[in-house]
Amino acid sequence: MTEIHVLNGPNLNLLGQREPEIYGATTLADIEATLTAEAKAHGVRGRLRQTNSEGGLVDHIHDARNEAAGVIINPAAYTHTSVAVHDALKMLEVPIIELHLSNPHAREAFRHHSYVSPVATGIIAGFGAAGYTHALDAMLRLVGKTT
Repeated sequence: MTEIHVLNGPNLNLLGQREPEIYGATTLADIEATLTAEAKAHGVRGRLRQTNSEGGLVDHIHDARNEAAGVIINPAAYTHTSVAVHDALKMLEVPIIELHLSNPHAREAFRHHSYVSPVATGIIAGFGAAGYTHALDAMLRLVGKTT
């Protein structure tokens, strides 16, 4: 069965609690339930993972090399700091969608630079939790799994 990996970086385990005025009230568990059901409806397995460590995120990206038809990644703060995440993503030979709950370009200047964007197929930002379903819809099109 086709797998789409959805990778989440630091602090996203606290969605619904952390700065809800920026990130919303939806939890990562809520997002996982929605995406799992949506993926299943299209005959695809969604594999959602979250880590607070840079090395853990790199390991998840490495796993995707052999398991995923596509990767949706919300690298969170590592977007702006991690050459290691950039390099790991660059090794993938599948579509990559960079995802952000908020719009980084409408926030602090240090959030305007992304190490992920140059290796991403596309970017979805600023739609809150709905961005995950937008990203899944786009990925399904990229991997030819729309019904």
